[in-house]
Amino acid sequence: MTSTARAAQDADSGPATTASIPGPTRSFRGRWQGALHRNGSDLAVCLLFVVLAGWLTAGLWPDPGARVLALNPEDQALYEWFLAVDSRVLHGDFTLLSDRLNAPDGVNLMANTTVIALGMVFAPITLAFGAPVTFALLAAGNLAGTAIAWYLLFTRLLGARLPAAALGAGLCGFGPGIISQSNSHLHMTAQWLVPVLVWLVVRMVRAADPQARPDRPGIDWRRVVTSAVGLAAGVTVQVFVGEETLFLAAVALVVFTLAYAAANWSVARRVAPGFLAGMALAVALALPVLAYPLWFQFAGPQSVPNGMFSPHYFYADLASWSAISPMSIAGSPEAARLTTGPAEYNTFLGWPLLLAAVLAAGWLIRRPMVVACVTSGVVMAALSLGPTIVVDKEQTGITGPYSLLLGLPVVDGALPMRFALALLPLIATVLVLAVDRGLAAPERPVRVMVPLAAVIALLPIFPAQIPTAARPPLPQFIADGHWRDCVEPNGVLVPVPLPTPQEPWPMRWSAATDASFALPEGFFIGPYAAGGQASMGTYKQPTSQLLADVAKNGSVPVISQEQRDRARQDIEFWGASCVVLADDAPYVASLRTTLESLLGPGTRVADAWTWRV
Repeated sequence: MTSTARAAQDADSGPATTASIPGPTRSFRGRWQGALHRNGSDLAVCLLFVVLAGWLTAGLWPDPGARVLALNPEDQALYEWFLAVDSRVLHGDFTLLSDRLNAPDGVNLMANTTVIALGMVFAPITLAFGAPVTFALLAAGNLAGTAIAWYLLFTRLLGARLPAAALGAGLCGFGPGIISQSNSHLHMTAQWLVPVLVWLVVRMVRAADPQARPDRPGIDWRRVVTSAVGLAAGVTVQVFVGEETLFLAAVALVVFTLAYAAANWSVARRVAPGFLAGMALAVALALPVLAYPLWFQFAGPQSVPNGMFSPHYFYADLASWSAISPMSIAGSPEAARLTTGPAEYNTFLGWPLLLAAVLAAGWLIRRPMVVACVTSGVVMAALSLGPTIVVDKEQTGITGPYSLLLGLPVVDGALPMRFALALLPLIATVLVLAVDRGLAAPERPVRVMVPLAAVIALLPIFPAQIPTAARPPLPQFIADGHWRDCVEPNGVLVPVPLPTPQEPWPMRWSAATDASFALPEGFFIGPYAAGGQASMGTYKQPTSQLLADVAKNGSVPVISQEQRDRARQDIEFWGASCVVLADDAPYVASLRTTLESLLGPGTRVADAWTWRV
């Protein structure tokens, strides 16, 4: 196996010196013992990441169906519904236009963050134990999986020592941005494929170097092709896990590659023909598979032509970079004012880590890889600031680099503040190289002080447990299966009040039944804003608006014949077979009186009133 010193030299020098050079001759027994020791150490680190992820999400256990993420329960209800719909693939019932929500129009799953691949893989668990269990497993699994993937990349690709690789991987998998995104954004925390994509790109670069193998000069086309095939497969899967994560990784990799090429131009010129050919092959392989899903996303039924969120709102405050996340052990709740909510502490790295990163980069700045990391980090950080620079909530009037992306199709749909998530692996890579060099130093003070400084810099942002709360129980009408007597097979159930992006709770009813019935309206991204632009949810029908008003203030309106007629028209529009008012609804007595005025007497079933329509 290549020694650590040799691996570090390879990482510094680029593809020109990445040939496999045999190490000192060792007996079979020695190699076997060495591999066993290394694999045992790797297993211990991976288990540590699993335990940490389990501890951070422990509030969801032992009964995920009775617990919920306290800081963002609305999005959790949405993702549990996604997982329930995705699991229907095992019933042979899956389409990119789901009719299980927003009846009768449906929901374009590609235009929403539906984690389709994860939902399908975990479909057996969802069907056996319920969507809350799958959600809890993914919330923890994404954290541990991301850290493990980066650890393996740092040890195998950079040849870093275990302490250095573990520290860097811990930052990648448990950094402030990832922990905050764990508040229900499964598509953002599922980053375990990103290191695989990085490894495939580097593998392709090395195979494309004619001088990488002194014994056999020339491009290793077999490895170029296999890397391209793997890259195409990885990108395809990531599209169905989280497109935004893929987009951010792609932008960072492009900037990194250009900066590395500029810092090592002679190698870049030598590698370019084979590398570009490999990338062209990867694109050619991925496009036929992704062409229809991407067309469906941007031009299919219920597609949206623009991004949902305004870059003038979802930007990173410059002051937030030196602040420590409220979800870290040294964080303060007061820092939360510097961002839009608990799921977006993406830039809260804290001044100790920023200082350590600057010092480490300065120490290693002669290395092309560090130059590329610094360049990529600066670009991604600058883009995260949004169209106009804001400092401590004050507009400076200074135009930010992100303004160059405004109006670009697809690209301007990315939230500026999430560009900062790419800094975690970039900073981690620099720290890994610095700590590994420190551990290899002949001077004992350096071997001690460099790793110690990295630990001290990371301690303030060590994550605290993710807050959870008790989940309101499902109505017995749903939990005990009484709904089957009221809703036609694959029919539409109208919960009162109807689900909205702000209060999507009836979507839990659907998720608990594996999306066996459809709901009107709901929490999703659709084309219901002016001019067919992207909207969060849909406009309310007159009857749903009337019931929402009653649920909000408790006032019973005087119902006219026109409103009764309109209620029947709305029910016909939804294609509904059953209207349900559960006992836990707000102002349930007022809602029941209103519904009886609209639809006539209801029928009591378990803990709900029902109207068969």
